[in-house]
Amino acid sequence: MREANWRNSDRYFHARGNRDAARHGAGGRFAATVISDARELTDRLRGGSAEDSRRDQEANRWGRNGGDLSRFRPNGLPSQY
Repeated sequence: MREANWRNSDRYFHARGNRDAARHGAGGRFAATVISDARELTDRLRGGSAEDSRRDQEANRWGRNGGDLSRFRPNGLPSQY
């Protein structure tokens, strides 16, 4: 995500990371859930907004459940991502 440095790509990479982890079975899905929850808690403790956290968690769940990533893919994001 940082390498891409693409505007409005945050939720796409949340969904993609969770999808990729969930593809590794129940352990990957569990790890993605724990890491995502911890990350959002950390963001909130550092002053992040509840609305941003809610949207990020929506993307996390979407990816873990195998949703179509194009829902969150920003226009013009290079195809390597």
